[in-house]
Amino acid sequence: MSDRKKLSSQLNKIRAPKPSKSVFTDIGASILVFIFGIGLGILSKYLDGMDFEHFNFLLSIAARLDLGNVLTEMAIWLVMALAISALSRSPLKAAINVFLFFGGMCISYHIWSILFKGFDPGSYMLIWYGITLVSPILGIICWYARSDSLVSIVLDIAILTILSCYCFSVGRFYFYFRSSLYTILFLIGAAALYKSPKQILIAGVIGILLSLLVAPMLPFN
Repeated sequence: MSDRKKLSSQLNKIRAPKPSKSVFTDIGASILVFIFGIGLGILSKYLDGMDFEHFNFLLSIAARLDLGNVLTEMAIWLVMALAISALSRSPLKAAINVFLFFGGMCISYHIWSILFKGFDPGSYMLIWYGITLVSPILGIICWYARSDSLVSIVLDIAILTILSCYCFSVGRFYFYFRSSLYTILFLIGAAALYKSPKQILIAGVIGILLSLLVAPMLPFN
């Protein structure tokens, strides 16, 4: 057996890919992910700095959820990328889908800023373009995390530690809930990784405890 086949066999023991229903289904799903990213990028920039003084129904919901601020932070993007990756049928599809998601979001956010806000956030967008470039690797990691093997639980702990840092107010000697929305985001992330009650309970508890130590070292926090 070649080294490549041995590696594939070992990885399949962690989590095995699902067979493709059809090429068209795969392509269609990826296109929808790309469009979803574009839509969220536009929404994020549209709500950024918006005056909510004159509400309509949809804007009132956005204001109550504080979406304008939530969409400028890492938590919601991490959760969405995690869900897209973990629910993909294979690690390759996870890499492609999460790349398209971030790519669509970055491109639409950047273009909307230039065309409708009158400025080019080039230096700021370099950070997000950098995240987009490494997102396929992170997508593969997140895909393998959705299992109940020992390797997956270790990955779950790492992911939920980082997610805890962005969804809760944590430090070396304190832990606070930021808001109900951020708590829901954390639960969505945990649900995306869920494979068994034991697996997610172990990862969630250890992840939250480790976040008390890790949070001060993370950027954008």
